[in-house]
Amino acid sequence: MPTTAPVSAAVLPDLGGVLRQAQRHTGLPPAGRRTLVLGVLAAHGALAWGLWQLDGVRQAVQTVLPLQVSWIAPPAPVPVPPPPPSPVTPRPLPRPTPVIAAAPSPAPAPAAAIRVAPEPATAEPAPPAPPAPAAVAAPAPPPPAAPVALPSSALRYLVPPAQVYPLTSRRLREQGTVLLRLVVDAQGLPQQVSLHRSSGFARLDEQALQAMRAARFAPHTVNGTAVPWTALAPLAYELE
Repeated sequence: MPTTAPVSAAVLPDLGGVLRQAQRHTGLPPAGRRTLVLGVLAAHGALAWGLWQLDGVRQAVQTVLPLQVSWIAPPAPVPVPPPPPSPVTPRPLPRPTPVIAAAPSPAPAPAAAIRVAPEPATAEPAPPAPPAPAAVAAPAPPPPAAPVALPSSALRYLVPPAQVYPLTSRRLREQGTVLLRLVVDAQGLPQQVSLHRSSGFARLDEQALQAMRAARFAPHTVNGTAVPWTALAPLAYELE
């Protein structure tokens, strides 16, 4: 197409020339220059639009503008195959319950003949046995013999009472005789020691009781047999 370049050069307006012509009219005010420039631009735009409607002008512009835009459609999405169906596990059928046949009931046995036994002869009752003799009660043990009373002069010590004068009684000058009543067994061991008559001082009485409980006596015999005995034993506490 040999006529494309000249037509396009004649059609396009020279904007630079328009601006230069507007600058020559320096006698116009700014508002007038602006109005003049806008009018020239509008006239050139109308002319360019009219020329654009011609086929030759359109082809010249298309030749001058080598840029081409082609719209490329995106590739169609690849269809995804559906997942395979999961295998269905067959449900086991319930096992039938075995039927247990009832055992046949045994036939009733024939009734046996019942024999009536003859009544036994009534025996004569035996005579009652004689009563057993009453058990002879064992004789009760004799009561223990009462302790033999002995005079104080008959006392024989194996371990005499340990008399200790209390320090407080010695400092306070306490003196006196304690009379004790004794109950001694056959082996000579004191079973009971009690106060028969006080000395008048509690400290002396208590010391006499402790000393007599620790004493030991020779056994007292009667006809060669040791017997328990009782007596009154005096313990004297005197200061020098």
